Amino acid sequence: MVSILSSFESRLMKLENSIIPVHKQTENLQRLQENVEKTLSCLDHVISYYHVAKDTEKIIKEGPTGRLEEYLSCMDKIQKAVEYFQDNNPDSPELNRVKSLFERGKESLESEFRSLMTRHTKPVPPILILDLISGDEEMDTQEEMSLEHLPESVLHDIIRISGWLVENGRNQDFMTVYFQIRSVQLDRSIKGLKDHFRKNSSSSGVPYSPAIQNKRKDTPTKKPIKRPVLIPGTIRKAQNLLKQYSQHGLDGKKGASNLIPMEGRDDVFDIEIDAYIHCVSAFVKLAQSEYQLLTEIVPEHHQKKTFDSLIQESLDNLIMEGDNIVSAARKAIIRHDYSAVLTIFPILKHLKQMKPEFDQVLQGTAAGTKNKLPGLITSMETTGAKALEEFADNIKNDPDKEYNMPKDGTVHELTSNAILFLQQLLDFQETAGAMLASQETSSSASSYSSEFSRRLLSTYICKVLGNLQLNLLSKSKVYEDPALSAIFLHNNYNYILKSLEKSELIQLVAVTQKTAERSYRELIEQQIQTYQRSWLKVTDYILERNLPVFQPGVKLKDKERQMIKERFKGFNDGLEELCKIQKAWAIPDMEQRDKICRAQKTIVKETYGAFLNKYGNVPFTKNPEKYIKYQVDQVGEMIEKLFDTSA
Repeated sequence: MVSILSSFESRLMKLENSIIPVHKQTENLQRLQENVEKTLSCLDHVISYYHVAKDTEKIIKEGPTGRLEEYLSCMDKIQKAVEYFQDNNPDSPELNRVKSLFERGKESLESEFRSLMTRHTKPVPPILILDLISGDEEMDTQEEMSLEHLPESVLHDIIRISGWLVENGRNQDFMTVYFQIRSVQLDRSIKGLKDHFRKNSSSSGVPYSPAIQNKRKDTPTKKPIKRPVLIPGTIRKAQNLLKQYSQHGLDGKKGASNLIPMEGRDDVFDIEIDAYIHCVSAFVKLAQSEYQLLTEIVPEHHQKKTFDSLIQESLDNLIMEGDNIVSAARKAIIRHDYSAVLTIFPILKHLKQMKPEFDQVLQGTAAGTKNKLPGLITSMETTGAKALEEFADNIKNDPDKEYNMPKDGTVHELTSNAILFLQQLLDFQETAGAMLASQETSSSASSYSSEFSRRLLSTYICKVLGNLQLNLLSKSKVYEDPALSAIFLHNNYNYILKSLEKSELIQLVAVTQKTAERSYRELIEQQIQTYQRSWLKVTDYILERNLPVFQPGVKLKDKERQMIKERFKGFNDGLEELCKIQKAWAIPDMEQRDKICRAQKTIVKETYGAFLNKYGNVPFTKNPEKYIKYQVDQVGEMIEKLFDTSA
């Protein structure tokens, strides 16, 4: 048994010694096979890089148009080949080939980017801009209206190209292309809006309205969002006021003055102001929209700088146009045409209203860009304040020229223009007050409130009225007849008071002068009394205290008869002379005219009636009709026709 087992063990050992080497050899063969397979795989991978140029060259040459995703996939392959050769075989001619292909592909992508931007970037139509400014009241949703600058598919391609260029091309040139193209588009959109205003204004004859004829029920400017509505326009409003107050004596007889009247001013002024105000609003809205588009295309850390470059041209044009308006106003002020400064008020008011939105839009841009609007506002405020001050001084110093004075004593043009100018300030009280406050150096002005600026404006208006009153007093001395001088002052004071009462000027004046209304009424009454004294030389002839006492039934002496004759003759001559002279004078205010005539008629009729009653039947002459030329009622009728050239 032992012998059998030993034999079995010996055989097993022999078997084991013969199998193990075979097993190890098999393992080695398997390992060799795996290495061969891996080597072949690596070779295939490496060989594939050598084929990249050949496989992609056709697509790269044809360009990315219409197959952007396929094109970008090829570019990714080329880039990997470049990286491989740079790492493993930098001296390989294949590296130069794929590098050249990569650069060509990158240029094609840049060209495609430019082409897409150029083809699909178009100015925003004026109708859309006006809708954007005004907001569409007919929209059911409360969402803010937005513009689609580029078709969605095009925008997708542009975003893909820009993303690839930033990530793989390490190229920022496309951002320059982007802001240049979009900058031109922004500028053309704003200019298109301005041209739209001019064209529609000239064709429709409505210079203050967009006059857009389309399927909408209303014009897009129907909703006044943060902008003053210039309808019927500042200057046109002045012209209407001139017509409105024409019954106060603005009928060609008025005196001339250094203040150039606002009548006849070209309507182009209104169009330009309204167009400029709309362009300011359009710039803000379009710039906001541009920034939203830019954030999708340009990398975040380049967005502010690119946006800054994009808006420069349009912003510069806007500021330059504002500067031109200021410059034109300055030239007008030098010519003493102070009404021209009224063009600044609506623009300045709008710029200040829009400033918060401006600041928000320009957030993150360069300091020079941010300071452009505040600079224009300061320039306008300084020019406006200077004009206001010079206007007040000019009112005081308007020269007295005899040939310029109204012959009939009506309202002087200086008065009508001064009041008209002040009434224009009512629409821009805060703006005018802020103008005056901007020139104050006191501590209270540094943080002025609306109440402070209102008080400043009130003080200014009172100053103008005070200067006007002094000048009118000086002008009244040109008249040789004190009565005509009184009528002149009465007409002007009455015109001032009525104009103050018809507008809100009286409330503004009352802020610093509570008794202004009463003071003007007293001045008017004083002039009426001065005028009435002109009749004393007529009524003095027939006053009882100046006549001798006659005894009834006693025959008159020759001296007494002569005295009565002289009294009748003096009254008749004086009455006729005054009626002839004063008939050519004017009191445009019918209410005041009736009041003055009525009062004078009562005084003269009573005095003459008493005289006629006492001496009419006295035998002082053989020809009583020669001396008793008028009955009491006839005298009254003559006085009623005073201040009426048509009578």
